[in-house]
Amino acid sequence: MKPRRLDVISLVSFAFSLIAVFTQSATGSEVSKRPDDHQFVKDLALLLVQQPISQVVKVTGVKLNNTNTGIELILQTSQEEALKPVAKTEINTFIADIPNAVLQLPDGKEFRSLNPAKGIVSVTVTALDTSSIRVTVTGEASSPKVELFDDPEGLVFGFTPLPSEQAQTQPTSPQQPENQTQPQPTAQDDQPIELVVTGEQDGYRASEASTATKTDTPLRDIPASIDVVPRQLIQDRQVTRTEQATQTVAGVQSAGGGYGGLSSPYLSIRGFASTTTYRDGFRDFGFLSPSDVANIDRLEILKGPASVLYGQNDPGGIVNIVSKQPLEQPRYEASFLAGSYNFYRSTLDFSSPLNSDKTAAYRLNLAYENAGNFRDFNQSESIFVAPAFSWQISKNTNITFLFEYQNYQYGFDRAFLPEREFFQIPISRFLGEPDFNSATVNYGRASYILEHQFSDNWKLRHAFAAVLSSDDPKTVFPDGLQDDRRTLNRSASRSEESSSNYTIQNELLGKFNTGSVEHSVLFGSELFRQRFRYQFFSGSIDSIDIFNPVYGAKPSELIPDNGDEYGNDGLSVYFQDQITLLQNLKLLAGGRFDLVRSIDENFLGERTVDKTETAFTPRVGIVYQPIKPISLYFSYSKSFNPVIFGTSRTGAEFQPEKGEQLEMGLKADLIPDKLSATLAFYDLTKQNVLVTDPEDSRYSIQTGEQKSRGVEFSLTGSPIKGWNIAVGYAYTDAFVNKDVTIPVGDKLAGIPTNQFGLWTSYEIPAGSLTGLGFGLGLFYVSDRQASLPNTNVELASYLRADASVFYRRNNWKVQVNINNLGNTQYYNSYGGFLLVPQPPLNVLGSISIEF
Repeated sequence: MKPRRLDVISLVSFAFSLIAVFTQSATGSEVSKRPDDHQFVKDLALLLVQQPISQVVKVTGVKLNNTNTGIELILQTSQEEALKPVAKTEINTFIADIPNAVLQLPDGKEFRSLNPAKGIVSVTVTALDTSSIRVTVTGEASSPKVELFDDPEGLVFGFTPLPSEQAQTQPTSPQQPENQTQPQPTAQDDQPIELVVTGEQDGYRASEASTATKTDTPLRDIPASIDVVPRQLIQDRQVTRTEQATQTVAGVQSAGGGYGGLSSPYLSIRGFASTTTYRDGFRDFGFLSPSDVANIDRLEILKGPASVLYGQNDPGGIVNIVSKQPLEQPRYEASFLAGSYNFYRSTLDFSSPLNSDKTAAYRLNLAYENAGNFRDFNQSESIFVAPAFSWQISKNTNITFLFEYQNYQYGFDRAFLPEREFFQIPISRFLGEPDFNSATVNYGRASYILEHQFSDNWKLRHAFAAVLSSDDPKTVFPDGLQDDRRTLNRSASRSEESSSNYTIQNELLGKFNTGSVEHSVLFGSELFRQRFRYQFFSGSIDSIDIFNPVYGAKPSELIPDNGDEYGNDGLSVYFQDQITLLQNLKLLAGGRFDLVRSIDENFLGERTVDKTETAFTPRVGIVYQPIKPISLYFSYSKSFNPVIFGTSRTGAEFQPEKGEQLEMGLKADLIPDKLSATLAFYDLTKQNVLVTDPEDSRYSIQTGEQKSRGVEFSLTGSPIKGWNIAVGYAYTDAFVNKDVTIPVGDKLAGIPTNQFGLWTSYEIPAGSLTGLGFGLGLFYVSDRQASLPNTNVELASYLRADASVFYRRNNWKVQVNINNLGNTQYYNSYGGFLLVPQPPLNVLGSISIEF
């Protein structure tokens, strides 16, 4: 066999080499005599002989041989040098994706072998998509050592299992799958080549996300802007609230705990509200979905209208929370966190197979939190339980059950009004009543996902989710300052709230060709019912001096004031086709038809709204890849969102709010499989916005139009071993475009023109300080309007710095995070009607152990 160099060269590296040499020549500096000074010449030569991007290599056979050190896997092909693996490790599994390759075995099946050698659990070779294949090798305790060879028979992987005290004696010869021929001996003394492993476990860079297409599509092939916040970034920042995790994502703003610490983020994406999050592709309803971070594997943020796959939505985008899944290998982790303001939190994360053949597995996440707050009289306590079970019913059928329950008790805190006087009081100042303001949320969620593989190309996915929650907040409302500009009028309120959300999804995924054109199709249907019920009880309570508060006021008798039950029943069908016209030219087209019945019934039993509406929302996009590391894309998409509440002064029902977006952008692998960037330009319009009726302020009319135009840039990855980075920058021009009461041109509340977020960490990979690491975060937000219509009150710009230091040794880790290093005082706008102070300097320390 002859040694071979892997294709890890990109035009970016070549360009930098070229610039460096020309710079040296132009400045007259002496060129070093090191062997790689003219690497760019070698790179150019290699680029000239590379295979064209459109070439697809056929792998016609797979063989598995025992060796003296482990096993070797042979991908049989007549074009072995055209196979260019891109490798990564995940826990104890080695994964190599080979683009521009198809698996064409004699019996049409994929290759699988269990326990082929001591220390190796399984080996599989499968079709990743229509033009790439994946090699997966799982070790018992860690990923095996890998070498790569060329051979006249094909491409050869050599695997050596690493020693493990837990390793059990395995058969000396591999199990032979049906399609495997008898192993043939191969030479063991040939010179191996280096296999560069990228995408190491738990990095910041994600190569795929399912939210945008409901398929595992490479991000570079999707004509949309998608950001992924992985688990490691959440852990490195010691995020304890869901909304904190989005601070490095361009174009996403959070009010940060709008009602006193409840982790149900009021987010804006590209200037527009996104009050509903999704969990594993299912809608969580409204503000009563706490979403504890203990069971979050990652966040996927799809920007722009998402109605084509998710139905009724605001046009800015959606946040999809992906839950942790049961693991095939045992893993047990415990952690304890403690920090400023009497913050204490402990978590357990257990997962293991339930039987010897690993067809059944469980995962259990537990969390308990007891915390104070920088806000006076604001404490919280949370108990969280999340079991999950997976079962491989047969070779082609599996089902996963996911459950969550959380009991969350907290102080219901209305914070401040968006008026100047509130900037003059301490950010800790509480303007409710300590003995009255309180709330308890009970949140439960149950879901299952059943998948059946009919063949290599067709799969059925059936899923169900039920979300139930209740809340009983008691609060004191700030009703406005008196003429002395220091006495705050207040009112007291208690409410009984509950929500329910039931969803059934059926999806058929398939792959086929029409001539040379490849199709990856999705046909889906969704049946759902959403309900939210509330009953308000209101009364009076004494005012308070915001500069010198005296607590102890008691509310009057609380009497029934207002109440509603509202929601939607809907049936939807949708389709999507991801079309590969050429290997570097891809088209995405899809549409959704929704039939939605909206109801709103007040607490007197009077039905104020009962209407049925239909909508068709399309999405089209195209991706062109002029060279392998670069994707250029363009897309057009629409959204709709029914308006449930009330009618106009004349009794007319409101039309759904609609959104429309044009987007174009560029995605680049700056360092292949290590560092990726996205640059996006968009123009987004929201129509049929409700505005106050100028003739009667008790009613609304529907003439408003709002626009958001902007530029977003994101950069994520691991440029060198041990260094991770996530960067997001957004320029957002969000304003009122049409209105009859709000001045045209007014900026949308809480939306900064410029926003920047950075988190980067470095862990020393070798030497006596191995495992020691540091992190740094910088977050900048420009000034914003506090409310809409705009007043003379603005939220000042701020720059906040965070830092961390951690040490990882064997199976344990200690970490300290310091947030808001400069003790910067800043505020966020919650929905344009509340002013929410944000935390000052605070420290959070943790210790965790895996066993």
